[in-house]
Amino acid sequence: MNSSLLLSLSTFGWLFCSLLYLGVLIFQKHSLKKGALGVTIIILLVQGAGIILRWRESYELGIGHVPLTNLYESLVFGSWAIMAVYLMFVRRWQIVGLGVVPSLLAFLAMAYASFSPNVESRIQPLVPALKSNWLLAHVTTCFLGYGAFAISFGASLAYILKRKYEDKGFFRILPDAGILEKFNRQIIIFGFLWLTVGILTGAVWAESAWGNYWSWDPKETWSLITWLVYASVLHAYKNWSGQRIALISIVGFGCVIFTYFGVNFLLSGLHSYGAR
Repeated sequence: MNSSLLLSLSTFGWLFCSLLYLGVLIFQKHSLKKGALGVTIIILLVQGAGIILRWRESYELGIGHVPLTNLYESLVFGSWAIMAVYLMFVRRWQIVGLGVVPSLLAFLAMAYASFSPNVESRIQPLVPALKSNWLLAHVTTCFLGYGAFAISFGASLAYILKRKYEDKGFFRILPDAGILEKFNRQIIIFGFLWLTVGILTGAVWAESAWGNYWSWDPKETWSLITWLVYASVLHAYKNWSGQRIALISIVGFGCVIFTYFGVNFLLSGLHSYGAR
């Protein structure tokens, strides 16, 4: 069995998972909740095994690097990180139905990685700037932050819908607005801490690779913008309503998406190799 098969299985697995979580929201059955979480764990293990196999395959090809070096590999790891972070929080908060958004995002990321003609899925040699021990630390910490912000995006959408429509129709099944607000705050704190570590490790890596801790490269600049947006969210919790916090959180996730996709395709810079 090769990595491609396992990663393809996980692509459809996340789609199935999103349907299960939708069923959890609609039917509120305990058996469905247990089933959805069980399937999530299985798919996470399958995808994790696919990532490890791809890592091993790179050594068999004489290349030998962690599979986090181009757009395809980062999409694969990013989708895994979203669901891994979700599992870390869901058992404590018991907001199982909220998994429909992160699992759908995981599916979309994997689908894009698998089917887009613009994504190079072959294992390739590293460009010189990526030949560093900082690669694993920088990418994993950033994506743990991004994964948390993806979940915050779903929680923010659910909060806004719950507050606007209260107990009307379908929206009655959404979790209580107060619970969503508290959950959102915790997940943003988690993501903010990991993004901070990601930026710091990136700065140290940049100094060793390019001789400067900070070059105002487009990717660096937009990472800082994203960090500032979420910093403002955490600062504003003292004085702002949950509605404003949710809206800014959605804007923050838009910054995450632009940092990840927009910079690669619309702007050129030292991080341009990430679009390969």
